[in-house]
Amino acid sequence: MYGRFNEQAPPSPLPHAPYVAYASSGTYSYVFAHVPSRGPRRHPRPADLRGGLGVFPRRERRRRRVAGARRLPSAGRGPSRARRSPGSPREAPRAALQGLTGISEQTRARIPTESRQLILVTGRARDSSESTATLYNRPAAGADWIRAASWPARNGAKGWSTERTYGDLTSPQGVFALTDAGGLLPKPPGTRLPYDKDGSFVATGRGVNGESLAGSFDYVVAIDFNRRPGTSPLDPVKPEGERKGGNIWLHVDHDGPSQGCVGIPKEAMKQVLETLDPAAKPVIVMGPEGF
Repeated sequence: MYGRFNEQAPPSPLPHAPYVAYASSGTYSYVFAHVPSRGPRRHPRPADLRGGLGVFPRRERRRRRVAGARRLPSAGRGPSRARRSPGSPREAPRAALQGLTGISEQTRARIPTESRQLILVTGRARDSSESTATLYNRPAAGADWIRAASWPARNGAKGWSTERTYGDLTSPQGVFALTDAGGLLPKPPGTRLPYDKDGSFVATGRGVNGESLAGSFDYVVAIDFNRRPGTSPLDPVKPEGERKGGNIWLHVDHDGPSQGCVGIPKEAMKQVLETLDPAAKPVIVMGPEGF
């Protein structure tokens, strides 16, 4: 601008006071008005410095409560774990059971540390005669168990008992050693348990449901319940008395419940005899689910 600049009023000493200035170029006159800002205007931000709650802390807190209730996934975070409902049974950790399933930690603790072979018989219920037999091995004493095979099984007609008595048609619940075997047939190749082949391994009469018992004792492994380890399964001696009964065996299934023994398929019995090794301290762990 080429004219003369005249200020009609000096600037106000107040920082925000307006003032007016005039200028003339001879032909035209100009008026300049300056109205200073009242200071920088502060715009709301999504998250303020007040604890990250934003400009509206109550609304932000409500939003966060709703998001928390919905458990919305966020970046870098995986799906949340389902919470266990109050009163629901707590399963024993897999590490505590050392690879076994269907038993309690208390039962697992009764398994000898030095045992490296195990047959787990898990009943469907305490009063059921149907169960599952699973063969486990482990590479060293105290290591986790590795499942090798599994078969359907039968147990006592009236289920399981911790205080079995003779004739009550229950199978004994617990952990028992497997030390001796025998049967009507010659031992399968590779059998390492002491094996007593004897013509007396013949089941007489009929089963609980009237089924034939033929072939049930072709192969037998004695369960060390009320018996003397190191003797034939046919040994009649019962160290804890006749009242508890005895001669509880793992034998060939006859398609029906037993009087206390555990029955599995014939081919399974052959596999068991070919696998069990006295040096591995084999045991049988048997009872209803979760015992």
